[in-house]
Amino acid sequence: MRPDFVLFAVMACPLVGLVALWLLNAMRRRRFLAGPAEDRVFRCSRCACVYTDDPDVDLSRCPQCGLMNESFDFRA
Repeated sequence: MRPDFVLFAVMACPLVGLVALWLLNAMRRRRFLAGPAEDRVFRCSRCACVYTDDPDVDLSRCPQCGLMNESFDFRA
C-alpha cells in the first residue's frame, strides 16, 4: 500500500466516525426535545401576573386575583 493512502485512511476513518456520532446525537436530541408550546400568554392588568392558558381561550381568569384578561401580544 502507498503511504499517502494509509495516512488518508488513518485520518478519514475517525473523522467519519465522529460525524456519524454527531448526526445520531442530533437526531436523537431533536426527537426528545419539546417543541414550542401552543398555549397563549396572558398578563393581568391588575396584578401584572404573567400566565398561560389553552390556545382556544380568548379570555382567561388570572390565577392570583381572578380578573378576566385578554391574551398578551408581544408585537404591540
